Amino acid sequence: MSAEVINGKDLSYELKQEMKEEVNVLKHKGLTPHLTVIIVGDNPASKSYVRGKQKASDEVGISSDVIELPASTSEEELLQIITELNNDSTVHGILVQLPLPEHIREESVIVSIDPSKDVDGFHPVNIGRMMTGEDTFLPCTPAGIITMLKSKNIEISGKHAVVLGRSNIVGKPVGQLLLNENATVTYCHSRTNDLKAFTKQADILVVALGIPEMINDTHLKEGAVVIDVGINRLDDGSLTGDVDFDRAKEVTSYITPVPRGVGPMTITMLLKNTIKAARGLSGN
Repeated sequence: MSAEVINGKDLSYELKQEMKEEVNVLKHKGLTPHLTVIIVGDNPASKSYVRGKQKASDEVGISSDVIELPASTSEEELLQIITELNNDSTVHGILVQLPLPEHIREESVIVSIDPSKDVDGFHPVNIGRMMTGEDTFLPCTPAGIITMLKSKNIEISGKHAVVLGRSNIVGKPVGQLLLNENATVTYCHSRTNDLKAFTKQADILVVALGIPEMINDTHLKEGAVVIDVGINRLDDGSLTGDVDFDRAKEVTSYITPVPRGVGPMTITMLLKNTIKAARGLSGN
């Protein structure tokens, strides 16, 4: 067996073409979705992510701007800017790029964003709606993962999904979304004993550990679907996931690559949320 690759870059391109048409329809109605991104400090990875978000916004016709703040910005100053954006009817989506400098509490920032403009899907109100299966802004990476599975008509209902990782950004929400799709979900993490005992049961395995190539063919059940969320830069500058792709693809039915896997879908789901926010706030 050799796995079929779920190419997130190709799927992202297809979805963005559909969004482009959707945005054009909104523009004809006098509505241009607008995303404001706030970045605090000079983290090179964060700056790269923000550039990617701007480029993707341009591709589908969403207008966007970036507010760049020095690392010395106080929490109070940042919250004031967010309040102003909450009250600005021309801004439909607000995203504060994480991580933030240590003196700024992420929780305070996340909860200060108007839930109707929370296109990251991190506000407790939106997380609560996700937990209860209501329509809401879904966290972007988990939503991208579900979209990738559905793009290949992979059965989720009734399957055993195992999630490696319990972060608030990926692990916990992707488990909930899989549960919402009627999967039976097991969470594993750094303190799980006998990890292989769980991974070998997985029909669908989502790996978000941040450890290069930790998972290989010996961890997997024949025919499993593997979603690799990890992105790790090696000493030679190349990128790899949390899964040993070459070994895993020999026993899996579907697998995502790194790069060109989950990453492109994360930004695509952000654009989807921004369009949804614009529709919701305008009544279109």
